[in-house]
Amino acid sequence: MFCYQCEQTDRSGANPGCGGPVGNCGKNAITSDLQDLLLHAVKGIAQYATRARSLGVPDDEASEFILYAVFTTLTNVNFNPTRFAGLLREAAAVRDRVRARYEEAARARGLEPETLGGPAAWSPEADQDGLRRQAGTKGVLAGLDIVGADVVGLRNLHLYALKGICAYAYHACVLGHRRPEIFAEIEKAFAYLAEDPKDVEELFERALGLGRLNLSVIELLDAANTGTFGAQQPTAVRVTPVKGKAILVSGHDLRDLAALLEQTAGTGINVYTHGEMLPAHAYPKLKAYPHLVGNYGGAWHDQQREFAAFPGPILMTSNCIIEPHASYRRRIFTAGPVGWPGVRHIADHDFTPLIQAAKATPGFTEDGPEEYITVGFARDSVLAVSDRVVEAVKQGAIRHFFLIGGCDGPTPGRDYYRELALALPQDTVILTLGCAKYRFNRHDFGEIGGIPRLLDVGQCNDSHSAIKIAAALADAFGCGINDLPLTLTLAWTEQKAIAVLLTLLALGVKDIRVGPQPPAFLTPALAERLAERFGLRIIGDVQADLASALERA
Repeated sequence: MFCYQCEQTDRSGANPGCGGPVGNCGKNAITSDLQDLLLHAVKGIAQYATRARSLGVPDDEASEFILYAVFTTLTNVNFNPTRFAGLLREAAAVRDRVRARYEEAARARGLEPETLGGPAAWSPEADQDGLRRQAGTKGVLAGLDIVGADVVGLRNLHLYALKGICAYAYHACVLGHRRPEIFAEIEKAFAYLAEDPKDVEELFERALGLGRLNLSVIELLDAANTGTFGAQQPTAVRVTPVKGKAILVSGHDLRDLAALLEQTAGTGINVYTHGEMLPAHAYPKLKAYPHLVGNYGGAWHDQQREFAAFPGPILMTSNCIIEPHASYRRRIFTAGPVGWPGVRHIADHDFTPLIQAAKATPGFTEDGPEEYITVGFARDSVLAVSDRVVEAVKQGAIRHFFLIGGCDGPTPGRDYYRELALALPQDTVILTLGCAKYRFNRHDFGEIGGIPRLLDVGQCNDSHSAIKIAAALADAFGCGINDLPLTLTLAWTEQKAIAVLLTLLALGVKDIRVGPQPPAFLTPALAERLAERFGLRIIGDVQADLASALERA
């Protein structure tokens, strides 16, 4: 096992990376090895899928399998080695189907089909031990002794960005939003990795291309969410308990939440959001359910303590699961790409077992004191008052905008984001998205001329909204995004953040601060290159960073 895909990476040794029997995220060596092999298998599917698509016989079912399979390998998504052994056999079957489709199309055109090597020629061993032996040479450090650390780092920059892109595309896909051109670009990118590329310049430029691809994907996801559930609206969300039976829903999948709300309507069971599900309260078609009563708890890494105290069952709908404690292991369920050995999985959106568990557990025995936070400041809400925002800037009432967002996590150094938010002058506005906001979103920041100083744009899945808001402000002021009184300070944990960062860089956004630590797969030379070209830097001292940001205000 070797993994360094997320910010939790073990950095105690000479070279950063999680090895040994268990990684810092809780992923064991078996699961890690099988995930590496699954990504190798996906590259093989992509090799044939690109050729089939070029001959006019795309296999969109194979494309959707790629999205799902890759999503399962993100940090804190699926820890079940049995599931990965099954996915590897599915991958081989999908690859064989796409190959047959390609070969038939080639012959129909009088062409001799190519016989492909590399991942396209892989065949699964019969058992888990055999699969692990196959995985031995397919890890993320493959080729390090031949091509060096910079090339391997860039290959993994591609791989991890693709993981994020596939996760976002999966969320759009399950809501019925698909674009063949996005499938094609994802397949091309995996087929490119299957060739073991080693040209640094090409890898670097193609990484920015993945950022542009991700922009298309998050735009599609935005359309899927708003098209299905309506545009987010500013909404006060209760963050304290309501007496009654209760179900907690965590993760990012709004479709699962919607299905659960429909199935629990009229049962007397209250539904609470957790973590990244918080913005669900702002969607008209979700908040129309009166038993969606509030948000419970905070960011994902506090779930063991919070889930143990929650008096009902819990549904994990996408990434962010960590090892369930015995105190709630029998009342936590997974859905979609999520999995944990021994935890019940609901694969068909029939949440009857979850509802039965809610009826059998006590729920909250009394109301908590009424406390609320406000969410729902995605692009439509903010752009609706853009004239007031622009006027407030021109009059000097708003001096500067800070986007403080991204993923929270358990590693040291993340109090920086709370300290920065609380240190900001009263004439500044905070845009936030992702779960890093739980460090400060219960603080009352007040208003500027009726405009809240804290504008919660939504999930990390709502990154497109933040980009649209910045672009609209730039248009209003007749300048570029880099000329706005705007500073981006991002927290990162896993691979969706890598995809979003590449999108921002591809758009030419400069002087972004990220933290609390740089990605372990970026070598010093690559980090220096990003700093030189884009001004990308790691967060430092709060007061020094704040003073630097306000210098141009």
